[in-house]
Amino acid sequence: MIKTYRYLALLLMLAACGVGGSNPPRNLDDACSIVSQRPAWLKDMKQVQRKWGVPVPVQMATIYHESRFVGDARTPLQFSLGVIPMGRQSSAFGFSQALDGTWKEYQRDQGRRFARRDRFDDSVDFIGWYMDGTQDRLGISKGDARNQYLAYHEGRTGYARGSYRKKSWLLRVSSEVAARADNYNAQLISCGKI
Repeated sequence: MIKTYRYLALLLMLAACGVGGSNPPRNLDDACSIVSQRPAWLKDMKQVQRKWGVPVPVQMATIYHESRFVGDARTPLQFSLGVIPMGRQSSAFGFSQALDGTWKEYQRDQGRRFARRDRFDDSVDFIGWYMDGTQDRLGISKGDARNQYLAYHEGRTGYARGSYRKKSWLLRVSSEVAARADNYNAQLISCGKI
């Protein structure tokens, strides 16, 4: 009986270690505040910048607009007749809001079978991988937050077709992503983090 309680206590402690990944930093408008609250995140983003060449502020602005730094973020449920749940708008999940199919492609391509979308390090590596591929296929600079975000949101094929041109809300959001990346960059320089 004591062994059972010990195992249960150990299980609860391990489960508690995973708690908090869904809680975003307090001030999402201040890059310095974000990285001071989550120093491991800065380390992860700098590693992605070295590996894939995607600037830290572009990664941060993308995550802000995709999930608001919430690790288990999902798209809203859709309802039939206003009350019957019909499933989610898409399979997007996690910090990066990666779709199931694109995430599986990333896992296969990178040999990262156990990578998870609700882990920050895996999500930023995915963003780096995706944006690197976008530069290779579409010629969009990794520092071009606006167009990288459009290709990220619409998919590379959608971007190449120009599907975003018919979505004024998405054009507005992509401009906000670019402005946020610029702000984050200036803030991170001012606090000596990049």
